[in-house]
Amino acid sequence: MYMLDGLREPVRLAAGLTADKYLDAAAQQRALAALGRFAERLRDLPLEAVRAVGTNSLRVAKNAADFIPQAEHVLGFPIEVIAGREEARLIYLGVAHSLPQSKDNRLVMDIGGGSTEFIIGNGLAPLKLESLYMGCVSFSCRFFPDGKITRHNLKQAELAARSELQTIVADYRGQWRQALGSSGTARAIAEILELNGYCKAGITREGLDKLRAHLLHVGDVQKLDLQGLRPDRIPTLAGGFAIMYAAFCELDIAYMDTASGALREGVLYDLWGRFHDNDMRDVTVQQFMQRYHVDTRQAGRVAKLAQAFAQQFFGGEDASDSKNWEAALQILNWAANLHEIGISVAHSGYHKHTAYITANADMPGFSKKEQARLSLLTLAQRGSLSKLQGQLKNSDEIILAMSLRLAVLFYRNRSDGNLPTLHGHFSGTKFHLAIDPDWLAQNPLTETALQEEVKQWKTLGVGLQIVEK
Repeated sequence: MYMLDGLREPVRLAAGLTADKYLDAAAQQRALAALGRFAERLRDLPLEAVRAVGTNSLRVAKNAADFIPQAEHVLGFPIEVIAGREEARLIYLGVAHSLPQSKDNRLVMDIGGGSTEFIIGNGLAPLKLESLYMGCVSFSCRFFPDGKITRHNLKQAELAARSELQTIVADYRGQWRQALGSSGTARAIAEILELNGYCKAGITREGLDKLRAHLLHVGDVQKLDLQGLRPDRIPTLAGGFAIMYAAFCELDIAYMDTASGALREGVLYDLWGRFHDNDMRDVTVQQFMQRYHVDTRQAGRVAKLAQAFAQQFFGGEDASDSKNWEAALQILNWAANLHEIGISVAHSGYHKHTAYITANADMPGFSKKEQARLSLLTLAQRGSLSKLQGQLKNSDEIILAMSLRLAVLFYRNRSDGNLPTLHGHFSGTKFHLAIDPDWLAQNPLTETALQEEVKQWKTLGVGLQIVEK
């Protein structure tokens, strides 16, 4: 894979986060304007060829749920908000693909606007992933709001960064042979150090000490006259420098090289993997099934039947929106395979434990939105449907929930016994399920459960009719 073209436009959403963690109107408008310009370049691309991700600012903004639909409308594509460790995984993926192979462990540090990711990896595999809540934009706004650099505020910024780093020092220090800085802040600092004669190449502790002394001597970012300092980097230099300096101190970094790859390249490689049977989400589901000791035969039964129901309810191969249909079947398959992981916590109410795990665990490859869908479906798999009041917001979600619930119901005996031929249909307002009456007569427990299912769906205003055929 190689790049044909690239566009970059700094928006700095983190600078628009208010003290109570709301994105202000100015930051939202900057972002929407930038997305509108990118939309022109993307408008002719198919949906599956574009992946847009949101990081720390959209993770913490309390009004992100209101802003994201506007952003998606302007861009014309869905926007996934990814967790901190997922961001770290994708960053490492982008960095690793830009480097020659090595047997040694590598430390990758990526200073973003609102968070900084630290990864230790070997080859293409990340071994440790962390995302700390400190970034060049947030630290610059917090400690250097007027651009003035004093011994006091620089020391305070460094101490705040070192305090954040204390949570990972024990696991990270001494666990790598090569340190790499990715993204703009690391590359900007490296360029400044080299062009101003503070070090020959890369980033060194001695070079950082010299730059630190110069920052204090000038005392104002607007008055800095440094070779290699681009105008767009001036507002965030002090915050980014404080984080870099603290990392060198706490992790005993002597020398750091820069990497050309980062989050953008990692997202592209991850997307490429989904097209070539190397989807990290499939790997994660398999790992979760092993970790939580899932009965794979039962998961397979439920997944197969749930898929069959969903295909019938969606209208089979004639479904009008095949891409959405395929994506829905994919999320259903993952939910079915994971639907019993909560049993490892407690059998009673295990579907609630499953929903909690899928919503809150670190699940490499999955966005927050995808995890929320998994959580909703696994919560819906059994029990009262009153807990889902107002949560199944469209027909696709209702079809997936119905398909999973019915599959769990029919395989409650956990055996490979022959099921009758099941014909399902969804009219848009009501589900119809045709079953052999002789089979129902021989399986009264299932018949009773189906009648209860009709009552449960009625509480949500959804019709389910069991037809003897």
